[in-house]
Amino acid sequence: MVLLSGGLDSSTCLAVARDEGRETYALSVDYGQRHRGELARARRIARALDAHDHRVVKVDLSAFGGSALTDPGIAVPKGRSARRMAQDIPVTYVPARNTVMLGLALAYAETAGAEEIFVGVNAIDYSGYPDCRPEFLRAFEKVARLATKAGVSGSPLRIRAPLLRLSKAQIVKLGTRLGVPYRMTMSCYDPVGGRACGRCDACLLRRKGFAEAGVPDPTLYVGRSQE
Repeated sequence: MVLLSGGLDSSTCLAVARDEGRETYALSVDYGQRHRGELARARRIARALDAHDHRVVKVDLSAFGGSALTDPGIAVPKGRSARRMAQDIPVTYVPARNTVMLGLALAYAETAGAEEIFVGVNAIDYSGYPDCRPEFLRAFEKVARLATKAGVSGSPLRIRAPLLRLSKAQIVKLGTRLGVPYRMTMSCYDPVGGRACGRCDACLLRRKGFAEAGVPDPTLYVGRSQE
């Protein structure tokens, strides 16, 4: 079971699972995000990377607000330094998002007979989200053991985060080796007309990753031709 957002990290995760010989089931979540266009990207990536099945589940977290990703009245931060990104929890944090998504993946994994849930969280090049930390993943794996039929029957699901300790550049190199179609992916928090803004935290980390990996960035950014 792979949580697939349509972005760089989750797409690389899907490729890693495939490379390990897994039969992959992909799950995307329409949670009311302003960058909902990523879901179309996820569909294309699931097909390109041979996911056995891909489902999109709708859970409207915009009903609660509190995030620039779900509330159009909150501006997405632009032009921040990597140091500034790591200093606090940004307004792009969506309350309980990863908890909800992992819960949905857990349900789908049980019904599909999956043994593992792959998630593309990263503890190095990340924007200060508390639900991307190793401690959170360990705690959720314990919840999965306690709260599921599979867990209490002696077949607990594992939470896999193969990108957890990798820099963005290392992720780009890994995905390039595994044939991830990065041109199809979308990381931007605030895209315009199908193009990435190039200045939000996600875009800046993505651009930095490609540059440090020495891999041409195929992303179409606002106001620029393909790099």
